[in-house]
Amino acid sequence: MIDRVMPYWKKEIQPKLKAGKTVFVAAHGNSIRAIVKFIENIPDDVIPGLEIPTGTPLVYELDKDLNPIATDQAVAPLKYGRYLGDAEKIKAAAEAVKNQTKV
Repeated sequence: MIDRVMPYWKKEIQPKLKAGKTVFVAAHGNSIRAIVKFIENIPDDVIPGLEIPTGTPLVYELDKDLNPIATDQAVAPLKYGRYLGDAEKIKAAAEAVKNQTKV
């Protein structure tokens, strides 16, 4: 199933992580949202409401089996990922992304 759903994860990211490398992924918001949905196992009805702030690194720490490790620095609905930077600025940036489509 993972091969079909996340081929880039399987072919490119997973081998590098297993080799002990740090992987940085920069992509469009919807692409990042898909990866986050996969890592966090976020339900289909919740993921559309996840606003990922533009240009704000989202960090995941994984165990040896590439399972995400929970952190108390995660912002709901995330359980495993933590943003790097000032929490209030990140919240404002996420709100700005949310409001981009409002007229």
